[in-house]
Amino acid sequence: MLREVWPGNPYPRGATYDGAGVNFAVFSQVATRIEVCLFDPREPMREVGRFDLPAVTDFVWHGYVPGLEPGALYGLRVHGPYEPHRGHRCNPAKLLVDPYAKALFGDVDWTHPVFGYPLGHPEQDLVRDDRDSAPGMPRCVVVSDWFDWGNDRPPQIPWRETVIYEAHVRGLTMLHPRVPLHHRGTYAGLSHPAVIEHLVKLGITAVELLPIHAFVDDSFLGEKGLSNYWGYNTLCYFAPEPYYASRKTPGGPVGEFKAMVKALHAAGLEVILDVVYNHTCEGNHLGPTLSLKGIDNATYYWLMPERRYSLDFTGCGNSLNASHPQTVQLIMDSLRYWVQEMHVDGFRFDLATVLGRVGLGGFSRQAPFFQILGQDPVLSRVKLISEPWDVGLGGYQVGHFPAPWREWNGKYRDALRRYWKGDENLAGEVGYRLTGSSDLYEGARRRPQATINFITAHDGFTLHDLVTYSHKHNEANGEQNRDGTDDNDSWSCGVEGETDDPAIISLRERQKRNLLATLFLSQGVPMIVAGDELGRTQGGNNNAYCQDNEISWLDWDLDERRQALLDFTARLIQFRHRQPVLQRRRFFRGERIWDSHYRDLAWFRPDGTEMSPEDWRKPFTRSLGFLLGGAAIPTLDERGQRIIGDALLVLLNAHHEPVRFHVPAAAAGKRWALEFYTADDARGSEEPLSGTTFELIGRSLAAFRQVSRD
Repeated sequence: MLREVWPGNPYPRGATYDGAGVNFAVFSQVATRIEVCLFDPREPMREVGRFDLPAVTDFVWHGYVPGLEPGALYGLRVHGPYEPHRGHRCNPAKLLVDPYAKALFGDVDWTHPVFGYPLGHPEQDLVRDDRDSAPGMPRCVVVSDWFDWGNDRPPQIPWRETVIYEAHVRGLTMLHPRVPLHHRGTYAGLSHPAVIEHLVKLGITAVELLPIHAFVDDSFLGEKGLSNYWGYNTLCYFAPEPYYASRKTPGGPVGEFKAMVKALHAAGLEVILDVVYNHTCEGNHLGPTLSLKGIDNATYYWLMPERRYSLDFTGCGNSLNASHPQTVQLIMDSLRYWVQEMHVDGFRFDLATVLGRVGLGGFSRQAPFFQILGQDPVLSRVKLISEPWDVGLGGYQVGHFPAPWREWNGKYRDALRRYWKGDENLAGEVGYRLTGSSDLYEGARRRPQATINFITAHDGFTLHDLVTYSHKHNEANGEQNRDGTDDNDSWSCGVEGETDDPAIISLRERQKRNLLATLFLSQGVPMIVAGDELGRTQGGNNNAYCQDNEISWLDWDLDERRQALLDFTARLIQFRHRQPVLQRRRFFRGERIWDSHYRDLAWFRPDGTEMSPEDWRKPFTRSLGFLLGGAAIPTLDERGQRIIGDALLVLLNAHHEPVRFHVPAAAAGKRWALEFYTADDARGSEEPLSGTTFELIGRSLAAFRQVSRD
């Protein structure tokens, strides 16, 4: 089918429907010719026509097809040099995914020649493979951006009030009994009223979704009957993953994703996307040719001085070169699309150090990506979270990202895990982590909300497994338990794995409460992983990236113990929301609070005296308390209202034996009331403190709130 093709425009990139036709625009600095192949929507394997993009403007190839409508399927073929030693890998025999495609239909089929070279050839990638890959490639879909958003508005939750819930679209609802079968594991399932009800009752304010950009399953996983469940293997940065949609029609995932966001917003919940702009699914020089590699490999990827090879900061074979203007534009256009067209509220950037690498590959806070994003009138106002490390030299950059970034704080995770399992020499470290990590962020004039505090994340043990296993158990991954980290800072409480011993079960449940309570009593932004509030287990698997099954899915069938953990977690989160002193916008100074009996922060030994510098350095200091001054704090909230808060007292005992604390005196006319005690989750809710001491059993935490004596 031959179509009339006009010159069109070089922007916007991708395939854009304007109501009368479709404009195509593709950047390639090395292409000599770019073809667009059209396929029959009723028979996606059947090609119905192809045409060249007739015009080139500043290396952007473009053309306009009048009469072409949404639902059309297409792919690209890029003619140009196949010169691996120069970093060029153009191969018109390989059908390519448009980097700006807003929807994909179909999957990569590894049984077809999707590699740019013939597998098994003695010269490997130096020889071009001229077999057609189209039968094994997904189709790009022309979509319309129209959607009835109604009165949708972003919730715009302030950082200090934010509580993040990291979740997997599929795993969250696959076993949910109230979600219809055909909606389980989908965007529609996540927006089901029963799921939203759980999130709202729990008290979280933002759902952070593991990658939903269209991704590829690795061939080696398919051979083992596994899949790339987490999705950190991106193929297209504009298209929502079709596997998570209940609507399997071309373009259906786009509308379903938007409906999910609209429903979550209506419940007051923000949507944050975990995005993977550090690498793609095309791997190293021996990886497949699916999109960017065949369009302009030397522009989009970091390459070694010997240009044939990829420079890998990610451990995944390649790294996107965000120091190149065109790569930055691709990333920025993608981010802006997800905010403006899909209405998401923020992003968590996987291996974000890669995005700050410049020059010869070193990290810089002044990297082009950071500067451009910080000046963007749209993106600078959404929530931006970095995973501040990669696997390259100098990759650990916690505390070094520029404003307005927030950071996953791995130091917080490690310190609190080690503290509650009884390690020594941690008092000073714990003091910093509980109070917002000023040692990491105050020097750069950032605020306590710069730290995203977490005990667990998708990568590693669940909360239940953290106190149930001292060693990883990843046999189900098919790699002889060699994958996944061996450094977990976990403790099985004396028995590896599940047990019927009541004493060990009791200790494990207490340890879960200790870790959760510490998280929500810390300054900064707390994040929990979906299912930790339910006592979810992965059977000791700390690298369940390939387990799309009951190992990873949430089990909603709660027994009494798991229901108690859910109730306790909700109590903690609601308590945090009610206490402005846990949501400070500035670091502590140890200064007396205006109109108050207390300083903003004071630390105590169990005997009731304030801690000295020597106490912080003692290796065996495992029991300590801190008092957060309340009363009228002389600051205003975002609405101009004075922030009023209660004074709080928190006592921590990570020692294995009981410790009796002398409780500091309450202010005149006030008394201390117990809010919760992890040794007995039924106690609390303003239970009055009798006497001047309180005994904490081994490995427990208690929190008190100052209330009126009346």
